[in-house]
Amino acid sequence: MSSGSANGRIEDVEALRDRYGTPKSTTELKRLARLDQHCRALIAASPFLVLGTSDAEGNQDVSPRGDPPGFVKVLDDSHLLLPDRPGNRLLDSLSNLVAQPKVGLLFLVPGMNETLRVNGTARIVTDPGVLEPLAVDGKPPPSALLIEVQEAYLHCAKAFLRSKLWESETQVDRRDFPSLGKMIADQIAGLDAEETEAGIQEFYKKRLY
Repeated sequence: MSSGSANGRIEDVEALRDRYGTPKSTTELKRLARLDQHCRALIAASPFLVLGTSDAEGNQDVSPRGDPPGFVKVLDDSHLLLPDRPGNRLLDSLSNLVAQPKVGLLFLVPGMNETLRVNGTARIVTDPGVLEPLAVDGKPPPSALLIEVQEAYLHCAKAFLRSKLWESETQVDRRDFPSLGKMIADQIAGLDAEETEAGIQEFYKKRLY
């Protein structure tokens, strides 16, 4: 037993390697320091990504981002532009990036089991000349993230094959769950579920952009 593995816990990288082994050389070589043509094509086809950030103390956050395919603009082999649309105004991701600029992105394409991971650093930009071309329905985003790519990595399909995420027989019936308004009203005393849900639906209609 490795010195880093005791009481059912793994406490160092050596113990991890003892348990999992080493990756293939091709697995390591897939780590790119830039965006090649395949990364660019996947980003252009992606309508959805998950954005990972952390604050100065290391507290983590992940947040969904979605728009029509190609909403993330590839500026060159090392830079991306991600519009930040109106949301809940908690500003968790943006506040984290002010404190600590490292960012992780995971791009998904519906029906495609492979994904693209991009790691880098981001800064928040508000230049009207940058934001205006990102407008939807005549409304530019309040800001955008200018991301400098440090690593791009294509993930294989294993997670999606195991989860069967895109297969129709695995899709849940939304009616099996309460509305978001009902769930929030259950979490916050004093809220009316129907009024809360009506407000959410109004937000969807009028404040997507």
